[in-house]
Amino acid sequence: MNDVLNTSGFLRTSRSFPEDPKLMQSEMNRSYVDLARGINNRTIGFFPVNRSVANGEQWFITKNQRQQALREVYQWNDSNLIINHGINFMSLTNLVRFWGTFFDGTYWQNLPYVDITNVTNQIMIEIDKDNIYIQKGGGSPPNCANGLVIVEWLSNP
Repeated sequence: MNDVLNTSGFLRTSRSFPEDPKLMQSEMNRSYVDLARGINNRTIGFFPVNRSVANGEQWFITKNQRQQALREVYQWNDSNLIINHGINFMSLTNLVRFWGTFFDGTYWQNLPYVDITNVTNQIMIEIDKDNIYIQKGGGSPPNCANGLVIVEWLSNP
């Protein structure tokens, strides 16, 4: 296998530094680069509301070029089931994930919400170039409060 992508966040736990100042400088620089790569090659746990942030994921879909994934969180409830996301679709190549949660007054639920006894009570998420739509079924879907929708997408390479 010649095309194995193996950039790991692994950092070695020990390193020998030479006594010669010139060699020491080179080893310190290499050490810093190793540390920065190890830290940056991991999923970043920031979930800001109405502001995008790099999530640390790197994808290689378009021409096998590195693409940074971005994330943004949107708040919602039954009074705002259409949310303008403000994502510039000209600057992205793919939406990679979107999901959410909400509180129904008793339990925290996942989005999409699936009612196993009545399919008309379900809730789903759809996204177009302008908005996020939380679509509630025509039955008796639960009331929704304290909801979040998380959207992740890939930037152009």
